[in-house]
Amino acid sequence: MKRDYLIAGLVIIAIIGLYFLFKTPPVKGTLDGFAQCLKEKNVTMYGAKWCPHCQNEKRLFGNSFKFVPYVECPAQPQLCIQKGIEGYPTWILQDGRKLVGEQGLKKLSQESGCELSQP
Repeated sequence: MKRDYLIAGLVIIAIIGLYFLFKTPPVKGTLDGFAQCLKEKNVTMYGAKWCPHCQNEKRLFGNSFKFVPYVECPAQPQLCIQKGIEGYPTWILQDGRKLVGEQGLKKLSQESGCELSQP
């Protein structure tokens, strides 16, 4: 009986360990130039605090996310309705195109014209 609990405990610890091992670590403050370029090009992210996909996108930016224009839709529902936001996250580019769902840094770079390596 004790052996079963020990095995179950080890399996749980292994699963938690694997989660943290393969989880993408946040990039801390190294994407300031990229985030500021998105701001300069009027690229805005629309999302919600409770949205795990939004949290994933924010985490990719690390501390640099503070420069990304962001609208919290539950706090500003009329604006999000006006912009036609139907899912989170939604990125709206300067030309009005919408990118719905997690995009990742590379795709945001390609679509916005902002280089990831900007100082």
